Amino acid sequence: MILRRRCNDTNIYYSARKRRSGINMAHQATPSSQKALMMELKSLQEQPVEGFRITLVEESDLYNWEVAIFGPPNTLYEGGYFKAHIKFPVDYPYSPPTFRFLTKMWHPNIYENGDVCISILHPPVDDPQSGELPSERWNPTQNVRTILLSVISLLNEPNTFSPANVDASVMFRKWRDSKGKDKEYAEIIRKQVMSTAAEAERDGVKVPTTLAEYCVQTRVPSQDSSSDLLYDDLYDDDMEEEDEEDDESEMESIGEAGGFSAVEDGGTSTRRYDNQDDSGNEDS
Repeated sequence: MILRRRCNDTNIYYSARKRRSGINMAHQATPSSQKALMMELKSLQEQPVEGFRITLVEESDLYNWEVAIFGPPNTLYEGGYFKAHIKFPVDYPYSPPTFRFLTKMWHPNIYENGDVCISILHPPVDDPQSGELPSERWNPTQNVRTILLSVISLLNEPNTFSPANVDASVMFRKWRDSKGKDKEYAEIIRKQVMSTAAEAERDGVKVPTTLAEYCVQTRVPSQDSSSDLLYDDLYDDDMEEEDEEDDESEMESIGEAGGFSAVEDGGTSTRRYDNQDDSGNEDS
């Protein structure tokens, strides 16, 4: 009867070890950046940033987001519907993502290919030639929300000291310094805004044109089964970690109840029962 109990305890012990090994392998396959991005996505869906709409490019890919930007009212971009992609590195948030406009943009800080040139998206390296302070560059405390707010601010207040589009920068300064009398820059932006109406209609999006429409309130997003599945998978990982800790506690309890303990002997681990003496004979 004692032998049978030992066999059962040993089977339980090794079954738990096998299950923990499988859990550890599963965790290694899930980068921490996925969990961070999933939490940020849920936060942005529940508490949207004014003037933005966030979706995934592909439902199964958390590293590529599509962003729709609504032009703020009372600005040159009012009524515009501008689309962009945010691409995240695997080591996010330690490295910054990239932000690229898909919609053609004429702006001092947007390259011809749509890439946005902004300090917050630059790696945190010391580069005196850039004219940027290290504190202005990316750091792991930044997130998608701060990026979106920086981009919308950049649209209205371009940085003309280090432009990505020199011609647009010169044109913007003429418009600004003339207090709007030089209309070339404003006319180009107006044409771009008008050209986005067709895409908004194709996407079934009503672009806000008043402050009341533009300013959104905190809301709970509509149910999206794909997002729920992604979140559930990551939530299950956390639950498995808790299960792993419970398993370890359980095995300690089994060891005490079953009367065995691990003994180190010359670099090898052997199992010893508390009701067994050193000669190998059991106490009666």
